[in-house]
Amino acid sequence: MLVHKVPVEIRPDDTGRVKIDDECGLACVFCHNEGTPVTADNSDAEPGQYTGTPGRTGRVSIYLATNGARFLAARIEPGPEFALALAGLRGSIRTREIHFTGGEPTLHPRLPALVRQVHDMGFTVGLTSNGENGASVLEECAAAGLDRVNLSVFGTNAAELASVQAPRFSSAALAEKKLAALARTIETGLRSGIKVSANLVVGDGTQIPRALRIIEQYGRDVTVRFLLNLETEEQSREAILETLATLDAVPVRHIITAGTSDERTRYRLPDGRTVYAKNIRPVRLPDTCAGCRFNNPRDCQEGFYGVRMYRAKGGPYMIGVCIRRMDICVPVGEFVMSQRAREVQAFRDAETTRLTALHAHPATAPAPAGP
Repeated sequence: MLVHKVPVEIRPDDTGRVKIDDECGLACVFCHNEGTPVTADNSDAEPGQYTGTPGRTGRVSIYLATNGARFLAARIEPGPEFALALAGLRGSIRTREIHFTGGEPTLHPRLPALVRQVHDMGFTVGLTSNGENGASVLEECAAAGLDRVNLSVFGTNAAELASVQAPRFSSAALAEKKLAALARTIETGLRSGIKVSANLVVGDGTQIPRALRIIEQYGRDVTVRFLLNLETEEQSREAILETLATLDAVPVRHIITAGTSDERTRYRLPDGRTVYAKNIRPVRLPDTCAGCRFNNPRDCQEGFYGVRMYRAKGGPYMIGVCIRRMDICVPVGEFVMSQRAREVQAFRDAETTRLTALHAHPATAPAPAGP
């Protein structure tokens, strides 16, 4: 394979993820639900007795059996308490962007008000969505200050979408409705001036045709990002490379987010369109991860992916740094004063300095062999 020389860009991590709700109209069999139990299925359970198996909603939280989660996630509402929690986060570690997650953020009944509050506090605002309700809220969210939406695309036809859903959600008719909703979300987002990207996991060679169809269907309007399937890592990597080769994609820039496991390569297609291939770096916090029983390539494939905020049902706002270790989530006030907050910021700064020095001559850096 031809090795291209591409510039390397180092971007310091300055994002905080905020789980604003736990509702979702899909039931994907691989969902980690930001590490938290499915609230609707565990509302009567005691802490430590939460179930990770599908309940009446059909949804799952795949790490729940071992991650030590001790609280249910409540809906976050705009207002003074949320503002204080965000101020605490920004005061403890450098945070310039807030990224809403769920559940499904577009199902939050006060999403535009949340966007406006966060935007008015000086943050850039983004969100990750499955696209099921975006058409009804994205225009108002754009007016409130929403900058970008990352859409998770699980298929181009009903069979593909239904195949990754729990049995009660696997009907072709329902899948068709969800795909139509996704198309309307993309249209609304683009019309409203929001940056729209589509995230697509490519598991192995059998999914290459699906990836090519998604590029054809959505790639003219949105930025498509190929993601590794960590369960089938080598096959996934090979499939992404074959997809890129089929598209005659040429790498133009490699982007590393210093302080998290995220890195990606930007490719240009012959017609000028852009696609990205995302990779995972084996990044660990030096102290927090050192003695963790999951600190091995099998149990912790994603590594450190950044800081997350939650609202505990009937309790305080919480900060966590790992969805495999929900037992180390702590209230915001405790996190602000903790050594862990200082560790995260110091790690971000050290990574930025180290990687910047390592790639001091980016124009001569080779593109990675994988995505």
